[in-house]
Amino acid sequence: MQFYLNGYAPGDPDVRGEKLPETVDVLIVGSGPAGVLLAAQLSNFPGISTRLIERREGPLQVGQADGIACRTVEMFEAFGLGQKLMREAYWVNETVFWRPSKADRIRIERTGRVQDTEDGLSEFPHLIVNQARLQQYLLDYMRQSPTRLEASYGLDFVDLKIEAEGDYPVVVTLRDVARHSETVVRARYVVGCDGARSKVRDAIGAVPQGDFANHAWGVVDMLATTDFPDIRLKAAIQSADEGNILLIPREGGYMVRLYVDLGEIDPANRESFRHTTQEQVIATAQRVLNPYTLDVKSVVWFAVYQVGQRVSDRFDDVPAELVASRLPRVFIAGDACHTHSAKAGQGMNVSMQDTFNLGWKLASVLEGRARPQVLRTYTVERHAIAQGLIDFDKEWSKIMASPPKDPMHPELGGVDPQALQAYFVRSGRYTAGVATHYTPTTVLTAEDTHQHLAKGFTIGMRFHSAPVVRLADAKPMQLGHAARADGAWRIYAFADAKGERLRALAAFLNDAVDSPVRRFTPASADIDSIIDVRAIFQASHREIGVDHLPAILLPRKGSFGLMDYEKAYCPDLKQSSDIFDLRGIDRDQGVIVVVRPDQYVSNVLPLDAHQDLGAFFGRFMLDARTVDESMGYWVRK
Repeated sequence: MQFYLNGYAPGDPDVRGEKLPETVDVLIVGSGPAGVLLAAQLSNFPGISTRLIERREGPLQVGQADGIACRTVEMFEAFGLGQKLMREAYWVNETVFWRPSKADRIRIERTGRVQDTEDGLSEFPHLIVNQARLQQYLLDYMRQSPTRLEASYGLDFVDLKIEAEGDYPVVVTLRDVARHSETVVRARYVVGCDGARSKVRDAIGAVPQGDFANHAWGVVDMLATTDFPDIRLKAAIQSADEGNILLIPREGGYMVRLYVDLGEIDPANRESFRHTTQEQVIATAQRVLNPYTLDVKSVVWFAVYQVGQRVSDRFDDVPAELVASRLPRVFIAGDACHTHSAKAGQGMNVSMQDTFNLGWKLASVLEGRARPQVLRTYTVERHAIAQGLIDFDKEWSKIMASPPKDPMHPELGGVDPQALQAYFVRSGRYTAGVATHYTPTTVLTAEDTHQHLAKGFTIGMRFHSAPVVRLADAKPMQLGHAARADGAWRIYAFADAKGERLRALAAFLNDAVDSPVRRFTPASADIDSIIDVRAIFQASHREIGVDHLPAILLPRKGSFGLMDYEKAYCPDLKQSSDIFDLRGIDRDQGVIVVVRPDQYVSNVLPLDAHQDLGAFFGRFMLDARTVDESMGYWVRK
């Protein structure tokens, strides 16, 4: 038995190193939250070759981010992972606020307690779970997907160049970390999810812009005993002179995370904070918590970091002056294009939203369903969101790092604890992840001409789920949970009072030559694989017979032509308000709500706007009747 021919490699010599293919459709650099979510989404497409590389020797095991916004749980439900995530996570139900005692300002006292997430914001709660566990869910999902995708560890990105021609124009050089050897991979597209010091970002010449770090924090995951009464509640704690703490209970019932204020960074010695020890951070926390005790039994993870807010000038390889003449081939996501503090819990969540936005667009272009120009919308949409995040984080970080205002000495400045609590409540929709709003600056988002027909489904914002009953089997469920991370668009047709317009729409979608369903779905594919049509009737599920449903709502699918009975829904009349009332649907006229594969509302139209519906999809999709499927995926002729 011979080995080590190309250098020493640690580990079992019977486990041979994986050789990457010479060409791939999508090469993802970095297996953080953004990278694994993108890989998980693309793993659903057998015709797309995807590779995920990571310089580390294996998956993340401990530490880093932990906050999961409501919107992120909604997104995970599209992968079938929402319930699993909720079972393991800590639920952030309430947040408490502590400030210096009015009596002596030496001790702290509780000054407020609020519900963490407002009622009706989402069907899911705000969660806390280790980033490593969240990533493992997605790695497991990839492994069980149609492509059985696995991450490739121990491979570091070196550089790339983009050639003017060729099917695989992005030439990427990678280095085997253990063997110190280099290899070249050609890709159609590359996505850099490789963190704040992104080499992919540097390779495409994108430039981070914004403020350098000016404040330092220590973070400790610990197992401890304490008499602090709110140890199992999220707590914002202000002390008079020792700094501030953000306390986050962790999953499992025992662990807790403390973000401890370490003060301003010395401009003359910007790296000095890195020498702060975990013992020093814990000692500071113990002083802040006075008169309560904190006896740390075990430190699970410790880090110190600096707070700075920066966003890259662009999120792809095309300079602004060339946007009209070049299509993007390389993208960056997550910390590679925006960095900020951890206190608002936005970093991991916004990073995954980046690639949830990008993934379906890459799949649509690679499978020939959409024009390549769709890829330009990634930078347009996500750069605006990232800039909004930076602006929010600047204000939130300033408030969290400020000392409490002393009523006896208002001239010293600081933040009033009641103002901190009020700002937290006002920011709830933002921190829950549901404030994202794509404006009609791209072909994917329509003007709000008919928004009055569905006031609760704002164009450009995420599709806000609501309770319904599935007609065929009387199952109570959330309408939004019917959508999967499969790259398909959704048409939700809400019935008019008489039901006549809905049936006319159903006939058009099923039978008309210019139906977008027929026009953009290849003959060999299931009828709902590109545009998935679902209807919500106004009557009770007991008043409508399945045998009277239009054909588009009973599609025959698969090799046996079996009937899908899960396309029709009715209001859940056991609820105090049904979905028509909850989402402001015009009961007389009904409405069409068009939803993107990443769950954002793209258009709201009258039920009889058949031609407008087809024209909307025609702005960015390719006619399947002119597509060649001989290669296993679609290629535009």
